[in-house]
Amino acid sequence: IDLLYWRDIKQTGIVFGSILLLLFSLTQFSVVSVIAYLALAALSATISFRIYKSVLQAVQKTDEGHPFKAYLEMEMSLSQDQIQKYTDCLQLYVNSTVRELRRLFLVQDLVDSLKFAVLMWLLTYVGALFNGLTLMIMAVVSMFTLPVVYDKYQAQIDQYLGLVRTHINTVMAKIQAKIPGAKRKAE
Repeated sequence: IDLLYWRDIKQTGIVFGSILLLLFSLTQFSVVSVIAYLALAALSATISFRIYKSVLQAVQKTDEGHPFKAYLEMEMSLSQDQIQKYTDCLQLYVNSTVRELRRLFLVQDLVDSLKFAVLMWLLTYVGALFNGLTLMIMAVVSMFTLPVVYDKYQAQIDQYLGLVRTHINTVMAKIQAKIPGAKRKAE
């Protein structure tokens, strides 16, 4: 959350720039090429640093050892408990998604299924205008800008969202009144 609110500008800039660079690279090159280039860049940096430290140790006649020794000795494995926790979380998410999709596709609630149909119809137009990577780039830029804009202009945004929500609720009530069998369960 601190990254999205730009609380540490340097760290957020690095993360935001890296993600955008990766996504823009994927628009120009295949995934395999991007991964290979990133691996080659990282490998050339670490090999160069290792050679530099070795030469520096030979010239200064010191015995500092391997420059990445601390990282090589660091434990980098997931415990069984961590794996179980993440798979349980994933299972919960998948099960709730499947239940919701079943409810929408099998028309348990006509109004919700119609809303879903309209959303899918609108997404066909979005899909015709943008490819997946463009949408991902837009999502990343939005993730890093919208929270800050909302934090700064929260009162004005909430006021206009309230007006929109009221208008939508009015229109939905009119539509529900005209469609047979579209009454909500609470009524």
